[in-house]
Amino acid sequence: MRALDIKLFRDLLRLWAQALAIALVVGGGVATLLLAVGSYRSLDETRTAYYERYRFADVFATVRRAPKALVDRIAEIPGVAAVDARIAQLALLDIPGQTAPATGMVVSLPEIGEPKLNRLYMRAGRTPDPSREDEIVVNENFAEAHRFTLGSNFAAILNGRKRDLTIVGIALCPEYIYAVGPGDIMPDGRRFGVIWMSERALASVYDLEGAFSSVSLKLLRGTSEREVMTRLDGLLDRYGGRAAYGRKDQTSHAWLDHELDMLNNMSRTLPPIFLLVSAFLVNLTLSRLVSLEREQIGLLKALGYRNASIVLHYLKFVGVITGIGIIIGSLIGTWLGSYVTGIFADFFRFPFLLFTKSPDLYVAAAGLSAFSAAVGALRALREVVNLAPAVAMQPPAPPVFHRTLPLSLSVAGLVSQPTRMMLRNIARHPIRSFFTAFGMSLATAILIVSLFTGGTMEQLVDVTYFLADRQDVTVSFFEKRPREVAFQIARLPGVLKAEPYREVQVRIRNGHVERRIMIRARPRGAELNRIIDADLQPVVLPESGLAISDMLANILKVRVGDTVEVDLLDGERRTITLPVAALVEDYLGIRGMMDQDALAKLLREAPKANGVSVSLDKNRQDQFYAAVEALPVVSSLALQTASLATFRDAVAILVTTMSSIYTGLAAVIAFGVVYNNARVSLSERARELASLRVLGFTHGEVLRILLLELALLTLIAQPPGWALGYGLALIMKTNLAGELMRVRLVVEPATYVFASAIVITAAVLSALIVRRRVTQLDLVAVLKTRD
Repeated sequence: MRALDIKLFRDLLRLWAQALAIALVVGGGVATLLLAVGSYRSLDETRTAYYERYRFADVFATVRRAPKALVDRIAEIPGVAAVDARIAQLALLDIPGQTAPATGMVVSLPEIGEPKLNRLYMRAGRTPDPSREDEIVVNENFAEAHRFTLGSNFAAILNGRKRDLTIVGIALCPEYIYAVGPGDIMPDGRRFGVIWMSERALASVYDLEGAFSSVSLKLLRGTSEREVMTRLDGLLDRYGGRAAYGRKDQTSHAWLDHELDMLNNMSRTLPPIFLLVSAFLVNLTLSRLVSLEREQIGLLKALGYRNASIVLHYLKFVGVITGIGIIIGSLIGTWLGSYVTGIFADFFRFPFLLFTKSPDLYVAAAGLSAFSAAVGALRALREVVNLAPAVAMQPPAPPVFHRTLPLSLSVAGLVSQPTRMMLRNIARHPIRSFFTAFGMSLATAILIVSLFTGGTMEQLVDVTYFLADRQDVTVSFFEKRPREVAFQIARLPGVLKAEPYREVQVRIRNGHVERRIMIRARPRGAELNRIIDADLQPVVLPESGLAISDMLANILKVRVGDTVEVDLLDGERRTITLPVAALVEDYLGIRGMMDQDALAKLLREAPKANGVSVSLDKNRQDQFYAAVEALPVVSSLALQTASLATFRDAVAILVTTMSSIYTGLAAVIAFGVVYNNARVSLSERARELASLRVLGFTHGEVLRILLLELALLTLIAQPPGWALGYGLALIMKTNLAGELMRVRLVVEPATYVFASAIVITAAVLSALIVRRRVTQLDLVAVLKTRD
């Protein structure tokens, strides 16, 4: 065994470049696994710890005005561990230096002690003094966006009255990790802030002394959330309560869940692809190495070495390379995992970060890598076992050649002799050429699947912001208003067009599957707020029935013509049955859509509006903003341009960062695949090339034969690589689709070009390295082989 270990050491020294390339491929697989799973676990554990330490609630409900005496009855509901009643209202904010008013969620704090639930983590300062009605605490994202510090001032329009406020504290809260304002998709600290005031100050403003408008509950473990919400709704109904909801429907938690699910799904999609490529590369390299060392294997068997010893020798060879790859991947994966976790933690404003280096994760990554390498080595090791000593010590039988084309179609006169030699070599070794091209196709495919998210996000932006929601501003009201309010908004300065919309919360159900969604109704022929189908064409809402998102239809397992049960949760509570009249393409959230008059009939009310979509003259927008601030019925203002800018910034931080990391790892793997193919081809044909040099061929002519083959196989590999990449992108798109966000499968032509460019660049770099090897070829040593 010692002699074989010496041979192993020498083989590793001789093939160090190829071994390192394979190790980098293995390391890429390990790194992707540690990156995806490690960052997911860390963020999930950080969220869990944050929720527990700061008492994030389990159930939430809002009410128009309920007496505080009701809190004791709520606490008596079986399974309720704690109740926190408070005041929570939306308000417009007048920020110095900002023309358009921002939106704030103003939340009360108890006069004594901390809130029972959803407690604050104070970054700086203190909580408001109950005797000072102008003192407030703001969330950190809002403060940083406006460069507010302790003592900074701004104004808020509270219940129609403008009040100057002074910041005395900056805080975080588990209820607003993902602090997104009405009408927005991503958190925007410039446009939305959370403001905490003393209960006494807020109650006097909204005439809620001895009352509350929002309640949150903490449940005992094992309690039925649905039963608690049913009982809570029964208590709040007479006071104008809206249907209670759990964590999964709470905006911040739902979006955070979505982002973590994306990370988790990435850990199930990309690492297996990378490990598959590493297994293929190990198989390709080891099988060719066995072929090159067949005489040595025969000699070892003739000298008495058993099959098991020789197989173990090659397993050690694979094991050392895999071990190096695991070490490299573990170091890179840990660093990348920490980096990505930090980015997400900063984006979500966690007060602390628990980055976990779970031993089981490293063991799993190492085990999967070792298993993939062992699987890749199986075919080569089977050849070692089946190789008889007498056969192995003889040169392999020359292949049986035959003419591929008839003499009349001969290409001899069309191409040079080196080119003909290259073409013949490919044609006479079809299996080897196929696997070489297939390896390069896989390299192209993993680059495409790493890059495709950029194009899909741009498609999402185009559809959402330019085809569907084409308004400039969305004006929302505290309470539903007569539909004619759109005429009042249309008369404001700078308004070019105004379209009312009505939203109502419902539970939609088919069998035992149900979801809480929003039905949005708009007038027939609406131009600002349109519905887009799968062909990106506007959809005309039916006069009756319900149009739903295609994603929601898949969840409920319904198609056009089926019926669904709908529980109305706004106003009169009742259950109705509606036909599914149309399915629409919708990338953000799951919702229903109806004709405005049809919804009004369904709700048994005159046509109402929750808000108005507005097209605005950019030259008069300042006058419009000033006029809106003077309207006491307006609760919030959403700007389409600001929402788009925030979405692009968030995509750049989260999606682009992840895509860039995976693309970098994929590029390393692509180089490993191409370089190994080039080096193995050189090893296999060293004697042939040396013979040509002796016969008078120049370095350039010999190099052309070898590199033309590499170039041709690289080019041949691109179309299958594009097809494989598209298929992998489809798998990735399917795995990443969630209820809050999904994307179309759009692989831009530039993605194919860029992926192929990276593989071709890897081929060029490999060619330069191989060129140096060819020029340094020792003709005497290579030709000293027995025929």
